[in-house]
Amino acid sequence: MTGARTMPALFVGHGSPMNAIEDNAFSRAWRALAGRLPKPRAILCVSAHWETHGVAVAAAERPVTIHDFYGFPEALFAVRYPAPGDPALARRAAELLAPEPVRLDTEWGLDHGAWSVLRVMYPEADIPVVQLGIDTARPGPFHHDLARRLAPLRDEGVLIVGSGNIVHNLHLFRYDRPEPLDWAQRFDDTVRERIRSGDHAALSHPESLGPEARLAVPTPEHYLPLLYVLAVRRADDRLSFFNETVTSAISMTSVMFDGAG
Repeated sequence: MTGARTMPALFVGHGSPMNAIEDNAFSRAWRALAGRLPKPRAILCVSAHWETHGVAVAAAERPVTIHDFYGFPEALFAVRYPAPGDPALARRAAELLAPEPVRLDTEWGLDHGAWSVLRVMYPEADIPVVQLGIDTARPGPFHHDLARRLAPLRDEGVLIVGSGNIVHNLHLFRYDRPEPLDWAQRFDDTVRERIRSGDHAALSHPESLGPEARLAVPTPEHYLPLLYVLAVRRADDRLSFFNETVTSAISMTSVMFDGAG
């Protein structure tokens, strides 16, 4: 990809799967962002909803749409996102991640952490998508160090997307009270401050970010995709935030690192 523009890297707070079919402030921001970005050759997505034992990369040629949720309207279950896979990109990612053993998984498709966002950003489903699994048994620094090896993909036309939520506590989430819970807003503010300062060491240990962490990150899977995007940040990247909203106990705050300018 000599001469090609370095692709941005995105962390997207994906929130409810309904954002895939609703016209709201979050989906409008995703759509507008895609309109400003160079079209990727392919997308590598790290989703909160593919937890693996060890490191795995999805290598199916035609990934199926996975409806990994329940209790939502039938219209959501009817959604299909027929983006092609990219086995060559899966192999390339595995090579970059060496010497870490990587399993090429030909069964996994696209879970809603991936397709709920990409369906809005790229509705034509014409960009190949490869998912990278998250081994949640491994600590934050492992994920950050592993993800740094993926940085060359940004120069190869690949958009790296982490999909999760900085704050994600469904147990304390109140549908009838959307105002942010105080502890959730404080944690979101702290994470944004540490991202601005480039304190990746602290961000790799979310439990170190204050007493709110145990509520904001009760389980790691929604937080860890952020580390994959932080890890491929470059010194000359511009940092921007979008969808800076905390709804009850879920943060939709999203982050972009863009080397253009």
